[in-house]
Amino acid sequence: MVLVPSSERPRKKGAKRLKDASPRQRVDLTLTLRGPKLPDAGALAGRTLSLAQFKAKCGASKTDADKVSRELRKFGLSIDGVSLETRSMQVSGTVAQMEAAFHPNLGIYESARQGTFRDREGEHQVPASLRQIITAVLGFGERRVAGRKPSKATARTVRPLKPFTPQDIESHYRFPPGNGAGQKIAIAEFGGGYFADDLDAYCKAFGRNVPAVKRVSIDAPIRNLAQMKRLKPAHRRDEIDYTGEVMMDVQIVAGLCPDADILVYFARDHQKGWVDLLNQAIKDRPVALSISWGAAEDSGDWSKAALNAINERLNLAALLGITVCCASGDDGSGDMQTNRRAHVDFPSSSPYALAVGGTMIRHKAGKPVEQTWRVGKGRRIRGVGGATGGGVSSVFAKPVWQRVAIASLNKGGFKGRVVPDLAALAGPPMYDLIFMNDRSPGGGTSASTPVLAALIARVNALLPRAKRQRWLTRLLYEKTQHGVALGHLACHDVTIGNNVSNPNPGRGFKAGRGFDAVSGWGVPIGSSLLLGLGGSG
Repeated sequence: MVLVPSSERPRKKGAKRLKDASPRQRVDLTLTLRGPKLPDAGALAGRTLSLAQFKAKCGASKTDADKVSRELRKFGLSIDGVSLETRSMQVSGTVAQMEAAFHPNLGIYESARQGTFRDREGEHQVPASLRQIITAVLGFGERRVAGRKPSKATARTVRPLKPFTPQDIESHYRFPPGNGAGQKIAIAEFGGGYFADDLDAYCKAFGRNVPAVKRVSIDAPIRNLAQMKRLKPAHRRDEIDYTGEVMMDVQIVAGLCPDADILVYFARDHQKGWVDLLNQAIKDRPVALSISWGAAEDSGDWSKAALNAINERLNLAALLGITVCCASGDDGSGDMQTNRRAHVDFPSSSPYALAVGGTMIRHKAGKPVEQTWRVGKGRRIRGVGGATGGGVSSVFAKPVWQRVAIASLNKGGFKGRVVPDLAALAGPPMYDLIFMNDRSPGGGTSASTPVLAALIARVNALLPRAKRQRWLTRLLYEKTQHGVALGHLACHDVTIGNNVSNPNPGRGFKAGRGFDAVSGWGVPIGSSLLLGLGGSG
């Protein structure tokens, strides 16, 4: 047996190991296999691989997959699926079989936040014959790795403006005409259920057609309200709160792209669930995937192997022209951490994501002014307050195409990926939504993210066929014929505000002229983005 590089994982903060996992308990795994060195999506400068090119250049080899299958069957494990194009294998067996094959030392843990769950700590191994073939083994543990908090609005929060309707969003960000016809938009969810009546009521209230919404279970149930009422009280409360976030995502996209095909993926919030969801998105190939979930890239809940596996799949998605829009976080420069360092949220910190920050609108001298989102102390506590995430990654190096000069606030001078890339409304006056048949304004970067996904779909529908389905992030930094970056031409600069979270780390980044680590290039001007990408407007 040999150790799997980067598989080390510390114990979950605040968790206690109660006992060893039952040898008879079933375990489902997703393995990541090696493959040819991936083309860097950023190096393609706006070109998208065809499906044939993708399969030829990116997939794992059948020879490797067959060898892994033969070796793992010796331990009694079942091979439940192989996806060469996403370099993945699905494997299942008992805890006893997993211990023999991988030595993960599985246990049952308990924490105040999650209750009891199966998990591991330390490293795990693979048979020596599979050295370097298996690059990640995901699914041993069930600890939650990410999250999002409902954003609570009050009358004071939204005054004197009213919460944004779909028409307000279109007008404010100058969306190009259309309803997203012919486009496919995906939404990632890692908790909650789906209340169809709320979407119907929302569309009726704002005069929009009810779109075709396909709900896809990756590995999680999709519950309605009646089913949630049968859950234990604490679980029911969490699931209803998360459902409010799900319906916010869906309603924002539906209100802006009612004629699009909308896919809503439901996966469990552990490392395997993330990889499996991205694998499905790669197969479905939407023009945009909206992810409003995340956690600090260096929180300790992500293993390095999992970060690499997720980042690899984000690169695969970008190679297919899928723009994965990721929320930059709602807790300012601290990103829910309690030390004195500044942090950024993953997966928005991936160089293959489109990181989305947040703004708010305040009245100055009687006129509305859009500035970076920061309310209270910049920390999100019980759904109140908060600030846009943003900063410099300590995990992912700055890609060569991101030609911006912003230094980390942390000691060490790591030249990391800078987030966000763009921003949209996250704070006051928030968004006009319906939840459980009531008006329920919501916000956060969880809301600005689906706005960007919908805008990308609206723009894509109007582009010449040869310029559709292109990964947007790199293009924002490319110089146009006017000698400046597309992001500069296609965005309204946001120059007021900061994302300091107190008391930790007590410092943050400031907005300013041009690109910054609070709002990126600023908020989009949809019609300008269309023209900049080659559309006729």
